[in-house]
Amino acid sequence: MAKDNGGRQSQLRQLVAQQAARMMAEDGVSDYGYAKKKAGRQLGVVDANCLPSNAEIEEEIRLFHEIYNSDDQPEALRILRQDALATMQIFARFNPHLTGSVLDGTAGQYAETNIHLFADSAKDVEIFLLNQQIPYDSNDKSYRVRDRKSGDKKTSGKNSERLKVPMFTLEGPNGFIKLSVFEFDDIRFSTKSVVNGGNADRVDAEGLRILLNQNS
Repeated sequence: MAKDNGGRQSQLRQLVAQQAARMMAEDGVSDYGYAKKKAGRQLGVVDANCLPSNAEIEEEIRLFHEIYNSDDQPEALRILRQDALATMQIFARFNPHLTGSVLDGTAGQYAETNIHLFADSAKDVEIFLLNQQIPYDSNDKSYRVRDRKSGDKKTSGKNSERLKVPMFTLEGPNGFIKLSVFEFDDIRFSTKSVVNGGNADRVDAEGLRILLNQNS
């Protein structure tokens, strides 16, 4: 009976992961937690053991694009990356770095684009937005980062802290662009991936140009 329950849980986890992946690939949902909880409610799954990990959902997103969007998704991704590069050029003085689904390739059409800025002050970014007459909404976003107080490199990968930073949301031509503003020295630390808990990938404008050229 325990074996049957385990198989049932595994099946439900996959169904929830597939439903959550569909939301994130087609509807522009960017929050893994929200997607899995909503998918669970839609499927009547209330057991937390039957909710998939973020990594399982990401795998299903890639499969979804491969099966259903193989013709359209690469072009949509290229457009989002071009939009990201244009934005990074505008904010070049703030050392912009692209991260998230537009970088890792799981973004679908109209997905959010996440760019990290590193500035002396978030006020400098806001003044720049005002001077350039760029409309924006402001909010905060919480990230998990390596414990900056820990000097032990052997344990710093395991120890982490929460860091709340200002975030400005712009309405881009093909989806929202989220600008998270870190202190200048924070460029030495990586944010943690919401998918696997490791250091999240990020690239500067030159790295993004190279990526675009490789996939052109």
